[in-house]
Amino acid sequence: MAFIKKLIVTGVIVAVGAGAGFQWWSKQPITPGNAAVIPFAIAQGSHVAGAAQQMATAGVPVNPFLFGVLARITGKAGQIKAGSYELKPDTSPRRLLTQLVRGEFAQESLTIIEGWTFRQMRQAIDAAPNLKHETAKLSDQELLAKIAPDYKAPEGLFFPDTYLFAKNASDLSIYKQAHEMMMKRLKAAWEKRDPGLPYTEPYQALIMASLVEKETGQKSERAMIAGVFVNRLKAGMLLQTDPTVIYGMGEKYDGKIRKKDLETDTPYNTYTRAGLPPTPIALPGVQSLAAATAPAKTEALYFVSRGDGTSHFSVNLNEHNKAVNQYQRNQSQ
Repeated sequence: MAFIKKLIVTGVIVAVGAGAGFQWWSKQPITPGNAAVIPFAIAQGSHVAGAAQQMATAGVPVNPFLFGVLARITGKAGQIKAGSYELKPDTSPRRLLTQLVRGEFAQESLTIIEGWTFRQMRQAIDAAPNLKHETAKLSDQELLAKIAPDYKAPEGLFFPDTYLFAKNASDLSIYKQAHEMMMKRLKAAWEKRDPGLPYTEPYQALIMASLVEKETGQKSERAMIAGVFVNRLKAGMLLQTDPTVIYGMGEKYDGKIRKKDLETDTPYNTYTRAGLPPTPIALPGVQSLAAATAPAKTEALYFVSRGDGTSHFSVNLNEHNKAVNQYQRNQSQ
């Protein structure tokens, strides 16, 4: 009887020791703080044993058997999500399991720049590594049909920002994120718009925002630029903005705009056609959207570049001509 009791006590001690050891193991770093990041992937439909083996095959030095035990005793064995991951230094088995359950995928990023055209955006996405390029062979219209079929042209429909994505995600997901964000931003700006603007729909405000985006890099001047354009529209004047001419020239533009270019009619030439161009000419940011829907209250009808990134605004043609002579002369000296 005494022998049996001794065995039971020994068994209890061993079990307690094993449990304590297992708990200690589950909280220890798998790799030290100076170790390299280890990428790995969990395939769709993997159970915990398969996931543990996939990690081991990828070079993650975690004991597959013990990791499976940890997942089972915590009730998370059936919650592991497929995807691309990274094992970072100092990550414990318990933290690694949390990553897999929460789907904390390895994140890549892609930045779309304010003022880019849709063509530049496509080039950046097509060149981005770690994306699954499912749209590269699609035409602009075929791509648009998958994202925003109610629109006739893709220009301006995507918000410039930095987008995060999991490795090997479809490039279509970037387009969808950027379009949804632009629609959200445009809706918010439209709902706060000033009364009396010469736009009948949000899309026209988007077009105006793209003009403002391309006309100035000075954030402080965007509302004034929008104010001038709004004044010209209300007065029935031509907008006469060079970026629209350049956009209409397409690949013919060589970095210079000439008098004949201003006189050559295209749907985007605001020197020959009244009103807004038919589509945006670039991807406007949030400040240009705000300027288009809440322009500065001004009597100015003209502006000219001072050559230092800022503009001189004038209320009449005589004053404008003097400013043009002054700043063009300064720039030529």
